[in-house]
Amino acid sequence: MDSTNIIEILAYTIPSLITGGVAYFLFQSHFKDQQNTRSWLLQKDNQKIALPLRLQAYERLTLLMERINPSQLMVRINPISNDKNDYENYVIAQIEQEFDHNIAQQIYVSDKCWTVILTAKNAIVQMIRTAAKNEKVTNADELRTFVIKELFDKTSPSNTALAFIKNEVAELW
Repeated sequence: MDSTNIIEILAYTIPSLITGGVAYFLFQSHFKDQQNTRSWLLQKDNQKIALPLRLQAYERLTLLMERINPSQLMVRINPISNDKNDYENYVIAQIEQEFDHNIAQQIYVSDKCWTVILTAKNAIVQMIRTAAKNEKVTNADELRTFVIKELFDKTSPSNTALAFIKNEVAELW
């Protein structure tokens, strides 16, 4: 083989390799684009299914915050005895029961929202415990009155959580 044959073979081979390389990269980018389009369409379809579930979770958490709002809680739950400790434990048990009933909703809301819900619940429980330890409170009715009066000038933790929920739902649109 002389150099002329080698140059002639290279003259045919090099353009073929370049054409093959360009075709490979074009097909790769086309397939990648198709995959991204499929993923986007799948995500869009999933969002149509997930959005109603998320909204339902926000509705349930809103109801939870309304039900454990201390001023409404104290009016709704009557003391079972005159003992403030029994009433304290009963009210906290009701809060925990409401919370446990809605614990699965955390998978549909953001971690930050769930943290706000959990913090509000814990703050309400702590508020009731602190009120029950107050020396001025001697019976269950006084505990009810004390908690309601304490929140009269303050914002309830459940109201703060409700505001957060409303903001997060507004961001969904």
